[in-house]
Amino acid sequence: MENDIITSVLKEFNYYKTVGDKTLEQLTYEDMTWQYNDASNSISIIVKHMVGNMFSRWTNFLTEDGEKSWRQRDQEFEASYTNKAELITAWESGWKCLFDAIEPLHNDSLNTIVYIRNERHLVSQAIFRQLGHYSYHIGQIAQIGKMLKGNDWQSLSIPKGKSIAYNEEKFSKEKKHKTNNL
Repeated sequence: MENDIITSVLKEFNYYKTVGDKTLEQLTYEDMTWQYNDASNSISIIVKHMVGNMFSRWTNFLTEDGEKSWRQRDQEFEASYTNKAELITAWESGWKCLFDAIEPLHNDSLNTIVYIRNERHLVSQAIFRQLGHYSYHIGQIAQIGKMLKGNDWQSLSIPKGKSIAYNEEKFSKEKKHKTNNL
């Protein structure tokens, strides 16, 4: 497969986006603006930071530094979304920017040099750097959501106490041999 690494990278980004999507679906706008204290970030602020990072890193990422001069990172940590629809629209636009940048790549693009804050990276390093960054913040979003929803939380993976049943169901089937979707 010519682009099996890119396909795998896209699959991972899609997985983490889905975790975020499923968390945001469960929450009200008020939930999204809740902060534990002044030193912590609300889900709304985390989303705003991620979106700002996505636009900075992925806009013209092969030809421009990943830290754009127009980015106002400090403002990303100030609440500004006024409703859930606005937050979701921003979330979707950030992810679109990311996918539009990565989808055209080929495995041979991974050794291309790019810069983030004037620091040299291979495209592969820049991708893995952002994959780690976004999964970290999506974990924060999911944890805050889980705390806020309590017993009403809808599990994003295998619910507590359901691992045995889940595995029994999975292993009762014949092994799948996927060729296109690893």
